[in-house]
Amino acid sequence: MRSSGATPSPSVRPAIPLLLLLAGEDHPKACTGRRLIHRGLARSVRRIGSLRPSPIVLDPHAADPLSGADRAVARRGGVLAVDCSWNRLEARGSLPGDPSDGGGIHRRLPILVAANPQHFGRIAELNTVEALSAALYILGQRSEAARILDGFRGGDGFLAINRERLEFYASRKTADAVRAAERTLYG
Repeated sequence: MRSSGATPSPSVRPAIPLLLLLAGEDHPKACTGRRLIHRGLARSVRRIGSLRPSPIVLDPHAADPLSGADRAVARRGGVLAVDCSWNRLEARGSLPGDPSDGGGIHRRLPILVAANPQHFGRIAELNTVEALSAALYILGQRSEAARILDGFRGGDGFLAINRERLEFYASRKTADAVRAAERTLYG
């Protein structure tokens, strides 16, 4: 029996499954990834390499940006974000969970601006829910991208701040075209 304050489960299976590897580095109450799992919008995983079919792994150190060319892979295997601390990521230089274990297809998000209170206005310092929302938007799932931001501080502003960029990136079909779009937007 659900209480009146329970978060409803999503009734429709998303076209692109969302996966999270929780590094446990953030305060549990501030962790946007845990909130996505609690709301039934994402599934927790323990290792990247054991997932079949392979997901798209959002990796800020990946050479290629996410593009429309990744849509089929994302529909089959999902999009995986590693929920970890930016401070520790910079010191570590790579994602936790050993991304070198051969798991997933690593893609970085193109240049976007954070709207979350911790990193507001900073380029490329998105929180987990912003990163997954951006990935969904670029992969053609605009309504799902907006839906997962509901209830997060700064969530309503993220798409508004980045709408022009996201539309520009989403209209590009290859990683090379997204790189060219980044150069057009940022010189």
